[in-house]
Amino acid sequence: MHDGSDSQFDTPEEGVVVRKRRKGIYILPNLFTLGALFGGFYAIVMAMNDRFDLAAEGVFVAMVLDSLDGRVARMTNTQSAFGEQMDSLSDMVSFGAAPALIAYEWGLKGLGRWGWIAAFVYCACTALRLARFNVNTSVVDKRYFQGLPSPAAGALIAGLIWVMNDLGYKGYQLSWPMFGVALYAGLTMVTNVPFYSFKDVHLKKTVPFIVIVLIALGIAVITIHPPIVLFGLFVIYGLSGYVLYGWRKAKGLQTSVISTSTDEPDERGLHK
Repeated sequence: MHDGSDSQFDTPEEGVVVRKRRKGIYILPNLFTLGALFGGFYAIVMAMNDRFDLAAEGVFVAMVLDSLDGRVARMTNTQSAFGEQMDSLSDMVSFGAAPALIAYEWGLKGLGRWGWIAAFVYCACTALRLARFNVNTSVVDKRYFQGLPSPAAGALIAGLIWVMNDLGYKGYQLSWPMFGVALYAGLTMVTNVPFYSFKDVHLKKTVPFIVIVLIALGIAVITIHPPIVLFGLFVIYGLSGYVLYGWRKAKGLQTSVISTSTDEPDERGLHK
């Protein structure tokens, strides 16, 4: 006879409808994703109010939070399909729409139709890059990104604006350089050029003491002048893929990052 307890060994009586327990959403990694999304939204609002320094900072904050959500999910074993889809949508706003709109408001507006064409090309390439990542995630060498990752592309645009604004330049003075950077960042996202992903860096493993010292020195260097240092780092990273591609080509090595199959990838995708 049923005693009214909630034991897992109880069996439902005939005719009783048993409701399945709803699947919940993991809070911790999705908090980071929402934080990244807010960073992109904040950047757009600040650009609308001509606060381009804060707009650029918003994109960089979004980039930091975006880099943490996946790692936090893996470290706490809280990965989910919902979180992966949420991350992709957040990336589209923070590193697609936000940089495109900021660039347009800052410097591209003065170019007329050429300005909004450049902004749209960048935005469209971000969407294409994210979609390709999602469907290729099972066949791409995890050590590399296929094309420039969208956070780095957004950092190139936001970094240029941040540096030039800090140096006292106005957007209309640098319309064509902004045009070139927007096209370079956008088109590089949809190339097959390999960019190192840093995914083989394991935070749980021990490292030599010198590594901690170098990290501390790196933080100190960034604090000297964050706009120039951060922009310089992403310029180097934004060119590194082409250097790596050329080096592999010269050595006769495989340049493609598709590593396991030539069949159409399984469209279950999912992070970034």
